[in-house]
Amino acid sequence: MNRRVFVRGVGGGAVAGLAGLAGCLTRNGETDDPAVDEGPLRVVTYSSMATGPTPAGEWLRETVADEFSEEVEWHVPESGIDQYIRRAQLGADVGADVVLGLTAAELALVDAALDDETRLFASLDRSRLDYADRVRDALEFAEPRDRALPVDTGYITLVYDAIELERPPETFDDLLAGRFRDALLAQDPRTSDPGRAFLLWTVAEFGSDFTAYWRDLRDNGVRLCEHWTEAYRDSYLDGDRPLVVSYSTDRVAASAADRDLRRHRIAPLNGAGYRQTEGVALFAEAARTDLAYEFVDLLLSSAAQAELATRNVQFPAVEPEFVDLDDRFPRYAREPPETVTLGYDDLRGELDGWLGEWANEFPE
Repeated sequence: MNRRVFVRGVGGGAVAGLAGLAGCLTRNGETDDPAVDEGPLRVVTYSSMATGPTPAGEWLRETVADEFSEEVEWHVPESGIDQYIRRAQLGADVGADVVLGLTAAELALVDAALDDETRLFASLDRSRLDYADRVRDALEFAEPRDRALPVDTGYITLVYDAIELERPPETFDDLLAGRFRDALLAQDPRTSDPGRAFLLWTVAEFGSDFTAYWRDLRDNGVRLCEHWTEAYRDSYLDGDRPLVVSYSTDRVAASAADRDLRRHRIAPLNGAGYRQTEGVALFAEAARTDLAYEFVDLLLSSAAQAELATRNVQFPAVEPEFVDLDDRFPRYAREPPETVTLGYDDLRGELDGWLGEWANEFPE
């Protein structure tokens, strides 16, 4: 659950070379002839999908090999989707077929950066998919070009250490109290997907006054980390601070790792969590289009939805009757009583400005 290094501010970036998946990760994301419908399926994603103790990506790679006799090649870009925005702006080959883990916020950033004639992603032909109608209606991206299908969803909440904190914060205002001074670990919204989701949650809560709230958080000692891994694995699990921005499924992973569950309590703010849905999309210049559609359908199959939930520690995107979950998941995963989310229409044309306003409060 190495959450989510996916979008930075507009600028270049290299693809991270990660070892361990039988040589299937690449540094430069390019093949000799991207126009030829052969070679591996090149999938852009984030690091925990491709690496870790039991990554979902390894299961997907093995399943594609078994069912289709094809190879999956994972691309993990350090600068996230921005790398592909820049390539599209320059008219360069994108060098990939599929993106897995795309969010509505990232679609909004793509559309803000590219003109109407520059298409990074293709509109989906849902008639080529057997399982597209399994997706829960509430999770659909509802954007005009129908470029992405949900594959999983989760809820940003606070996770707290009940050994250190007698009572967790229950509201946004609680986080500003003196008893939570120097207690909170959060992520930079320019470099972290959960960090950006938490920022959007404050926008939904406070409107144009969200920057004032962040000033108060800063004055109360919030520590900002570049990525979820730094905040959660490197700091929270080491006991540096008793509060961290993370996911309401946290206890699923903590239980599987035999951690003390008193250190993994969920604290919804104002009785809610911010819903973040991840999707899959095809690049407009994909070389392996047929295989890409087979891969998308695989992601929505009952087996893959169960594996994604277990390994990626997120809720399935399909209706409950189409997936059987391990007993641990329904026992420990928690859906907040209320859901907050900003959709594509809310984000289009606004997200860049909100990120800029936030950055003015937290200059590097």
